[in-house]
Formats: sequence, structure tokens, C-alpha cells
Amino acid sequence: MKIGANCLIGHNSIIEKNVNIGDNCSIGSNIIIRNSLIKNNVHILDGCVIGKKGFGFFPNKDSNIRYPQIGIVIIEDNVEIGCGSTIDRGSISNTIIGKNTYLDNQIHIAHNVKIGENCIIAAQVGFAGSSTLGNNVMIGGQAGISGHLKIGNNVQIGGGSGVIKNIPDNSKVMGYPAKDLKNFIRENK
Repeated sequence: MKIGANCLIGHNSIIEKNVNIGDNCSIGSNIIIRNSLIKNNVHILDGCVIGKKGFGFFPNKDSNIRYPQIGIVIIEDNVEIGCGSTIDRGSISNTIIGKNTYLDNQIHIAHNVKIGENCIIAAQVGFAGSSTLGNNVMIGGQAGISGHLKIGNNVQIGGGSGVIKNIPDNSKVMGYPAKDLKNFIRENK
């Protein structure tokens, strides 16, 4: 474990041995961090759990078998993570939050998810495993992103949307399933 200079750590937080925290970070109260590399100027608000095992099993009718979780969480510079959020460690690769990204409260990020730079994600968004977001993505509250998807750069996803397929760069989508915003508005007048 390593904690950099000028860091603040709140009450009842647990930072385990496989964690490195950079300089000028603030870690709120009642937080658990394990299996993580946290870079500089990161702010993690109260009640987060970062670096726990992801949810992954090989189905077996007698007893499901958990598959290995050996990756880590990497949080780049200047990231803020809102209260009560959970970020799972990677299974084989790493879970990554890109620099200058802001996550609101109660967001779940599953194993192997990669979020690009300068993203803004509102409360209660959920990411299934192994999805990738480009840079400058904005996601409204309570949206859901299915697993193994690729969301391009500069994408905007409306609140409450369900994303079940890849989204190309510069798209604006909304609805369930998420579709082009102009089509969504036309169909829901």
C-alpha cells in the first residue's frame, strides 16, 4: 500500500494492501478500496466500494463456478466518484476510469469496463462487464449499458435509456432500446 502526499482520508475507510493512491487525493468516509491504482487529484466520496470481485460465473447445474478476478481498478488523474458507487476489479484485464471523468452518486461499474476521458455520468447508471466508452461521453441518470458493448466518442445517452448495441461516435440516443434521439422524439410525440 502506498498513499501519496497531501491526501485526506475520512472516518472508517479501509484501504487494503494492494492499493496505490497518488498525490492530492481525498477519500471520504466509510469507503473500502482494494486492488486499485488511483492516480493524482482523485476525489472519492463517502460510501464507495472500489476493487471488489466482479460478478462472473461459469454456470453449472450443481454448483456455479466463479471465474478468476485478477485485474485491478485504475483511476486516472482528476476523477471524481460520487457517493455509494461501486467499481469492480477486472477479471483478466483491468477496469479503467479515464482522466477528468466525473461519476455521480450510486453508479455501478462492472469488471473490465473501460471509461474514456472527460466523461460525465449521472446517478444510478449501471455498466455490465467488459463494455468500453470513448472520450467525452455524457450519460443521463438511470441508464443501463449492457455488457461487451462499444460506445464511441462524443456520445450522449439520455436518462433512463437501455443500451443493448454498439453506438458509433457523435451519436445522441434515448429510449429502451436506445435509438437515435430524433427517431425517439418523432415516435413519442
